Amino acid sequence: MPDHPGDHTHRPDRPIRVLLADDHHLVRTGFRVILEIEDDIEVVGEAANGERAVSMTRALRPDVVLMDVEMPEVDGLEATRRISADPDQPGPAVLILTTFDRDDYLFAALRAGASGFLLKNGTPEALVEAIRVVARGDGLLAPELTRRVIATFARQGGTSGGVIDPEAALRELTPREREVLVLIAGGASNAEIAGTLHLGEATVKSHVSRVLAKLELRDRVQAVVFAYEQGVVRPGG
Repeated sequence: MPDHPGDHTHRPDRPIRVLLADDHHLVRTGFRVILEIEDDIEVVGEAANGERAVSMTRALRPDVVLMDVEMPEVDGLEATRRISADPDQPGPAVLILTTFDRDDYLFAALRAGASGFLLKNGTPEALVEAIRVVARGDGLLAPELTRRVIATFARQGGTSGGVIDPEAALRELTPREREVLVLIAGGASNAEIAGTLHLGEATVKSHVSRVLAKLELRDRVQAVVFAYEQGVVRPGG
């Protein structure tokens, strides 16, 4: 198990290992062509259904699983749940990539433990950057999916995971860490947090890591949901 949530991030001294999970062979081939151009990304395997994605994840230990939603036998959402809940591995980051811009898929993906959610109508550059982002341990949502959607997810009874006693954990945050949590919930990047709080990016990264560790959250997506659930921020606030 990782030392603390977020420690599933890949080491920077080797390429990001990616598993492709999609039931269309041509789609997987296209993704492979896009990704293998990049020096820092390596495609380690392909799965044509969710069951295979789960078993290949256990065998290959990728850093990122690029997961389609609608697949035969076991769909991508159930596969994501199984991968995220596997006690024998810290787990890769699961990046959901789907044709369908549906809130219910987004909510289900977040509940299942996905670290990111992208639509297939994006650019190759956006896909590559998304893989790098979730491999670093950050969460990512497509630009089309606004904070309102995250707030709605929280109000509908979603769960971020996290500590058993969230109120006690929140009290353990320093004032600065609470400020960082609020800015994360607002969708701010590390660079934007640094500019707002007049801190260096390395300092911000340390604050973010401590926030995730204290709240026992996997990544920034979970931190956003947690902040809404616990009333740290309010929809529209």
